Amino acid sequence: MGQFAYRSWVEISLGQIAANFQAVRSVVGPEVEVMPVVKADAYRHGATEVSKVLMQSCRRGRAVSTVGEGAALRDAWAELAIATKIIKTSGDETLRGIAEPVDRHAGRKGMFTAEIERALLAEEFDVAVHSAKDLPSEKMPDLEISSVLPRAPVDDVLIMKESGDFVSLRAGAVVATGSVRRAYQLQAKRADLRIVDLRGNVPTRLRKLIENDWDALVLARAGLERLGFEPTRQSFQFEGTKLLTELLSDFVPAGGQGVIALQTRSEDEKTKSLVERVNHAETFLCLRAEREFLRLLHGDCNSPVGVLAEIVKQEMTVRAQVFDSNGRSRKEKIRSSIRDQPPEHVSAALFAWMYGQKK
Repeated sequence: MGQFAYRSWVEISLGQIAANFQAVRSVVGPEVEVMPVVKADAYRHGATEVSKVLMQSCRRGRAVSTVGEGAALRDAWAELAIATKIIKTSGDETLRGIAEPVDRHAGRKGMFTAEIERALLAEEFDVAVHSAKDLPSEKMPDLEISSVLPRAPVDDVLIMKESGDFVSLRAGAVVATGSVRRAYQLQAKRADLRIVDLRGNVPTRLRKLIENDWDALVLARAGLERLGFEPTRQSFQFEGTKLLTELLSDFVPAGGQGVIALQTRSEDEKTKSLVERVNHAETFLCLRAEREFLRLLHGDCNSPVGVLAEIVKQEMTVRAQVFDSNGRSRKEKIRSSIRDQPPEHVSAALFAWMYGQKK
């Protein structure tokens, strides 16, 4: 059985983690960053020996997904020994106390991935597990996304302290979000709203909502569900407080929202062969399309953007919403078969349609 190794060197079995996540949280605390570590001693047939394969998660304050990500690899490679390393990171704040975005076109993209990518390049571990929407659109040299897990729901969720919905929020209501895209989308629908910035992992943001004189905050449904909350039930309990929810399904999500991406060094063929076994092909095609649209937009637009690709019967639809500095938005979509062309070509066609040029 695999072991979960913590920075404090407290070891808890994989079975205990899977059976009772709250027991883990009581040991490591709610602010702790979870870094799964996977060690591969040998393949089933013993043909290849791998010294180590480490999975590192950049999801702030989240331990639930370590079980799912480890299980996915375990299903593909039954003899993998799984360990989890829990590390508290400084992704939300720099030494100056304010985190700066790495990708200025997507809010704070890259803030929670740059340190991990540098360590991956330094061979401190072999696989980095990211929330795909946190990865900058321009990939880091010598690294690549080798695999993705099946996509989770892409909705944004409005979380409130009082009964009601988005439309019924009081005039001048205060809504918190750490996303520039969501801020523009909120004010496009309700110009009277006062948007406040916030940082921190999901539990920290929920506490800030409870502790401050705010009316609501917006988070990703996928992140809430990975923590065990059920936003589709219209309410959930957090530390003794009942919070109300509404799905904002008409918001175009961030590129990569709801996708867990496994990143490796480009030349590390042994590790890539491991993680490719758990790849979800359709999700990967959609992520490629979304990242290409963001890449094409890079350098031409200082505005927030949402982009979503979906596939139905070998036909891909890509929807995009881009805001200018005055808060005006343009929303377009394109549909095309992907039987005979890569998904990047679909995004390029949408970009050309919106901006009248090719990159």
